[in-house]
Amino acid sequence: MKMNVEQAAALWYKEQMELAEGDALRVFVRLGGCGSVHPGLSLGITKETPRNAGLQQEVEGITFFMEEDNLWYVGDKELRISFDSQYEEISMQVV
Repeated sequence: MKMNVEQAAALWYKEQMELAEGDALRVFVRLGGCGSVHPGLSLGITKETPRNAGLQQEVEGITFFMEEDNLWYVGDKELRISFDSQYEEISMQVV
């Protein structure tokens, strides 16, 4: 189980969410959306302080994390957060 946040994605979040160095973003499982791992579920993101982070990575001064109780969504795979410059949007994939 691993988290891989690309630098371009971190920079996009910093700009779009007006984040400062030291802020944290929680990746969480939500009902609905277009998730490819578990039908009817997808991933969301919110600015929040970690309580019991199971996965985390700091990029561009921002801590991206997933709480331990949501790790079942990723399983033994890798969560990749990237920025698609062609469509100017974030991609979250479990591979």
